[in-house]
Amino acid sequence: MFSQNCLTLLFIFLDNKDGSYTGFVKVQFKLARPVSVPPPKKDTGRKSAGHLHISSRTTAREVIEALLKKFTVVDNPGKFALFERSERHHQVYVRKLSDDERPLRLRLCAGPNEKLLSFVLKENETGEWHAFSMPELKNFLRILQREEEEHVKQIVQRYALARTRMQEALSGSTPG
Repeated sequence: MFSQNCLTLLFIFLDNKDGSYTGFVKVQFKLARPVSVPPPKKDTGRKSAGHLHISSRTTAREVIEALLKKFTVVDNPGKFALFERSERHHQVYVRKLSDDERPLRLRLCAGPNEKLLSFVLKENETGEWHAFSMPELKNFLRILQREEEEHVKQIVQRYALARTRMQEALSGSTPG
């Protein structure tokens, strides 16, 4: 059910005989992990805006796939989720959209103020490892292994330095 305000907005933007409408949505990217992109071709820069022209029938899953295509991200779309973000009374609320929700309808019902509603593309929760391919998982393990080895190396060096200083202090002291 739409409120009267939303109905007014919907009728203003109707442009197809089937009752659907089109418009733009802006999506912010908040990615914690790097994404895989093909090497850029000569004289082509990466797009920096997350604006999409979509239909009222476009689902959240289709928005994710379109964004990944627009930015030539080759990672599995299942790794990502679309979230709605809103600010009310100096509080920020974030909600994960289901795959079949319609972002343009949400945008129009919220009105033009982006504090009332904006969209954010983020990774799915880290517990959802099934969204990653086997090579990606192996790469994560390699990265973790390197980080662990570096951390162990730093600890060993720190204790070796401490041992050397203690031995120097002991060798410089005279018996009691």
